[in-house]
Amino acid sequence: MGGNLALDFVNTRTGPPVGPPDGDVLTGYPELVAWAEYAGILTGAEAARSQRLGHADSDAARAAYERSLRTRECLDETVRALANGRNPSSSALARLRDDEADALGHARLDRAGSFVWSWRDDHTAARPLRPVVHAAVQLLTTGPLDRIKGCGGCRFVFLDESKNRSRRWCSMDDCGTAEKARRYVAARRTRGSR
Repeated sequence: MGGNLALDFVNTRTGPPVGPPDGDVLTGYPELVAWAEYAGILTGAEAARSQRLGHADSDAARAAYERSLRTRECLDETVRALANGRNPSSSALARLRDDEADALGHARLDRAGSFVWSWRDDHTAARPLRPVVHAAVQLLTTGPLDRIKGCGGCRFVFLDESKNRSRRWCSMDDCGTAEKARRYVAARRTRGSR
């Protein structure tokens, strides 16, 4: 929905467009692993291995989960600033830089036509987070930053890939339809009161 893995990670919290979130998909390490499998970061076998690792080393799993929440908060701050035409804080960018250095320290280059970063041999609890951080840094360094937007009906962020850059909703089926219905009702009330 977000058009970028990092934006999809930010979108694991729900709620109104402004103010604090009111729901969270990531409530623990098992949910982080399940989301990573759903997002295509982990295969089914890798997700099962990560779940076993989480059970065997609960301290490492808890640390990876807590790190993922800090990273998501940093990403959220960064992309919302960009969506609103502001520069992200230097502390958020420094954290992303450090997270990217750590991620690449666990990666290898694999050939897939051209070369790509891969974390397939990374069997640590932090594995699900590494491609997310890398996707965020790729987005920040190659853009298109001017196409990062926030939904007008909820807190989701997305890349506006429409030709005329007019996308306003995370999804027309969800927030777009609800907003159109609100405007329709308001217009009918206005016409009826005349």
